[in-house]
Amino acid sequence: MRKCVSLLLLLAAAAGGYLLRDYTGSMPFEFNLTDKSDRKASISTLEIPQKSLFGENTPETIRIASFNIESFGLTKAGNRNVMDILARIVRQFDIVAIQEIRSKDQTLIPSFVSQINANGSKYEYELGPRLGRTSSKEQYAFIFDSETIEIDRQATYTVSDPHDRMHREPLVSLFRVRTNNPSTAFTFKLINVHIDPDDVQEEMNTLRDVYRVVLEDEDQEDDVILLGDFNTNEKELFGLGTIPGLSSVIENKTTNTSRTQCYDNFFFRDLHTREFNGKSGVVDLVRIFNLTTEQAFAVSDHFPIWAEFSIFEGGQRGPAVTTINNRDRLQ
Repeated sequence: MRKCVSLLLLLAAAAGGYLLRDYTGSMPFEFNLTDKSDRKASISTLEIPQKSLFGENTPETIRIASFNIESFGLTKAGNRNVMDILARIVRQFDIVAIQEIRSKDQTLIPSFVSQINANGSKYEYELGPRLGRTSSKEQYAFIFDSETIEIDRQATYTVSDPHDRMHREPLVSLFRVRTNNPSTAFTFKLINVHIDPDDVQEEMNTLRDVYRVVLEDEDQEDDVILLGDFNTNEKELFGLGTIPGLSSVIENKTTNTSRTQCYDNFFFRDLHTREFNGKSGVVDLVRIFNLTTEQAFAVSDHFPIWAEFSIFEGGQRGPAVTTINNRDRLQ
């Protein structure tokens, strides 16, 4: 359960000097609410299937996804059919955590969300700052369906690493499912992560400290979910794996387009995040959209992953609780 939100300014050095800083200055939600150059395969004539990626979720569940959209920038945005695929993928989910946004042009994500909403959907976004040690910066984003999810923008922050142990500090946001009884709605924090492939062990060790700091911040939210591209599999978690009770969602599956590695995952503590109902998967772009492997690489070198959660805090139904809206998928 979550306590009242206030502006997050500073957390003492509980994990080696980490600071948590709010950078949005927005108002919280209220609780009285009822391309890589060698991958040139063209998909300009691709026929996009009008079908669901998987069965409909019920009004009592939400689906959260993570997607590393490789080198997501203006070049990829200029490919109409790639962007159509990306928009259709996002519409499958209530929240999508996106990694590897490379564009200097800050209109990329607003334009993408406008395309997602072209069918009448009502998605919104939260975009983090440009991060990185070199001139090649990246951003994280959360894109979410505002009809089923609300965000506390005042509780959104980037984890600041004063000792520079991570190339791209994670983005943290606090969400709640929209229901007609907010007091029993599922609230949770997502930590959006992209581990650098050349520094996996050091960054996974650091991520253990980051996770503990987020758990102990003044919001006191116990449902804290790490998701993103970890550049390691669920069996080689280094320091992160020492957190008691931490479980992975994607196991013994490959998540990259080459089908060789399990890089993408969700991690949370089973004891606290009982809202997870055991349903999860990898969205195979080749199979779902009838692509060749090269065409799939034009979309990304990663497949999206997803997990399903109850809309009820603790996974238990409260009195007279239903989602306000539930949309049709893949429209």
